[in-house]
Amino acid sequence: MTIRTRKFFGAILLLFLLLVWALLGMTVAQTPWLASSGIAQAIFYVVAGMGWLLPAMPIVSWMSRPGR
Repeated sequence: MTIRTRKFFGAILLLFLLLVWALLGMTVAQTPWLASSGIAQAIFYVVAGMGWLLPAMPIVSWMSRPGR
């Protein structure tokens, strides 16, 4: 697979990952146990905001591999 094709599919995967991550984050943020605590909300939003980077790193590394 050429690097151009990998970047195309990787970009689509990253957009899908962000969409799913945001929807799951919004769903969890509306739970009653989290909505009632300000400190828990702050911790959740920091973790959820930075958490998408862990699954995105392998995709970006796959996208940037040199072609054959």
